[in-house]
Amino acid sequence: MIVDTHAHLTLEGLREDVEGVLSRARRAGVGAVITVGIDPEDSREAVAVAEARSGVWATVGVHPHEAARVTDAHLDDLADLARSSDRVVAWGEIGLDYFRDRSPREAQQQRFRDQLRRARELGLPVVIHDREAHEDTLRILKDEAGEGLRGVFHCFSGDLALAREVLTLGFYLSVPGTVTYPRNDRLREVVAHVPLERVLLETDCPFLAPQPKRGRTNEPAYVVHTAAEVARVRGLEVEDVARITTRACRDLFGIGEVRATPIAYPIRRSLYLNVTDRCTNRCAFCPKHRAPVVKGHDLALDREPTADEVLAAVEAQGGPDAWDEVVFCGFGEPLLRLDLVKQVARELRARGARRIRVNTDGLASAVHRRDVPAELAGLVDAVSVSLNAPDAETYERLCRPGIPDAYRAVLGFLVQAREHIPEVTASVVAVPGLDVEACRRRAEELGVRFRVRPYNEVG
Repeated sequence: MIVDTHAHLTLEGLREDVEGVLSRARRAGVGAVITVGIDPEDSREAVAVAEARSGVWATVGVHPHEAARVTDAHLDDLADLARSSDRVVAWGEIGLDYFRDRSPREAQQQRFRDQLRRARELGLPVVIHDREAHEDTLRILKDEAGEGLRGVFHCFSGDLALAREVLTLGFYLSVPGTVTYPRNDRLREVVAHVPLERVLLETDCPFLAPQPKRGRTNEPAYVVHTAAEVARVRGLEVEDVARITTRACRDLFGIGEVRATPIAYPIRRSLYLNVTDRCTNRCAFCPKHRAPVVKGHDLALDREPTADEVLAAVEAQGGPDAWDEVVFCGFGEPLLRLDLVKQVARELRARGARRIRVNTDGLASAVHRRDVPAELAGLVDAVSVSLNAPDAETYERLCRPGIPDAYRAVLGFLVQAREHIPEVTASVVAVPGLDVEACRRRAEELGVRFRVRPYNEVG
């Protein structure tokens, strides 16, 4: 499902037909909507809309346009409203707007600080409005930063440098339908380079209809066009974007469907197999050590699956022939379970798998003390081996292997694989400071393909 994390169901153009708006959203695959309060009266109405309907949640807050007219008593009332309703998931939208300046900037800044403090006291995330006020917005957030302050920059309009500052603060970025506008290359650049796990989707309806619906009143159903454009920019399927951004919504707001740990999980047109949580290395750059989530899939296993369970999971996803490839790659190093990989690969081949690939750290021959690529001959079509360094010293520092002389073992595995497996790729993660070109030369010396994985896309 997709979540529209920022809608205004209480505003003209939507409030006249809330039921119809939500019905169209559900038919489009939008499973949840957050309707956002912009002043005390609108916040109360937003909460009432959410309390009367399933799949709708609300925020409370005062928009910077209204900063000059609200009092501390208004904010106290909003805090009481937030405490009294379990449909309230955030405080916002709040922030600064120097484009229209409908309230004096001093009043905007003071009310922004006041509301950040109340949100922190209540343990609620904040929804930030930042329009042509980037410097002051960041300054105030840094001033008010404290335990529990988290949130999202709604309708993000900055460049990649600002996006990185926002992410460094621990905040999320919310992408509206403007990402579909032909001239909005700046937002598409942001989407292309930030971790998608920190991105939310929104409409900001009834405003900012996406390009295919320009000129119409925007509504939650149209968030699917935003999802499609994000998918295009990132080279993913819409289902991937929906899953990843819904997971982000769950992490921030506590709403949105998150599925149980999968054995077989899809990314793009590939089906990945999660067969172990054990690893030979503990790579410094691996995001799995922060959270066991990969492209929206929670891969933490409570036990290792059997071969029959793996095959059943593949069938539950349509069978091996429904996918461009089946990949052994999950939370851990798949070749630690070499016998299972061979058994499953053999059966997948018999069931019509188009292509079988193994993503590996390249240490299996050293661990098992035999020529593992020779045993995979005829069973797998490709291996992708994590080279990750041009020399042993760098490898030890970045990959922190659990066996001695590990870098030499990786190089040996690549040579072995070249003799037995049709397609062999040495991959590196472009962590800051890594000499990627030296890694490329190393792969060329070994006679294998080379691939660079962007650091923010690890996993």
